Amino acid sequence: MRFELPPLPYAKDALAPHLGAETLEFHYEKHHRGYLTALESLLRGTAAADQALDAIVRSAEGAVFNNAAQVWNHTFYWHSMKPRGGGDPPAELRTALAQAFGSVDGFAQAFLNAAVGQFGSGYAWLVRRGPEGPLAVRATPNAANPLVDGDVPLVTADVWEHAYYLDYRNQRAAYVRAFLEHLVDWEFALANFRGERTAGVS
Repeated sequence: MRFELPPLPYAKDALAPHLGAETLEFHYEKHHRGYLTALESLLRGTAAADQALDAIVRSAEGAVFNNAAQVWNHTFYWHSMKPRGGGDPPAELRTALAQAFGSVDGFAQAFLNAAVGQFGSGYAWLVRRGPEGPLAVRATPNAANPLVDGDVPLVTADVWEHAYYLDYRNQRAAYVRAFLEHLVDWEFALANFRGERTAGVS
């Protein structure tokens, strides 16, 4: 893999007022970069250093998994958002959400429940159960990643406190609502639903 921090897909102030520039500065430059630096140190001189990041996530354990998964998770999270996001999903995805959750609103409630119900740190995910399966919402603790279980991630919200605390303090639910209403990139979710490889996310 390339030990280079992938660029953000937007400026650090582009998600304001829903996520401020200070939040992205600390989250991206300190946390995301820190996991990448640790992973490079762990893999230096090993055969795994030449593997793709998603392959490392699927096969690694312990500290290598934790850092590799966090590099992958963070990159995926940045692409799960865009300025002026939210709103109605594309028709193809809206149909799939309705089949799985009864409606888009049903999905939003399930996602909110998963994100708020995740005790401690972790992520909330909209996934597809395998390449052709139905949609589902799941929460994962710490660095855990749905790729390990064969799920196809469509979008994720990071619910580690550093993802939202500067903007929302302890109000995780308010942050997740803002993610769904104003930030989520439905076009990114649709590309993942269709199995299309997204630039910048391995």
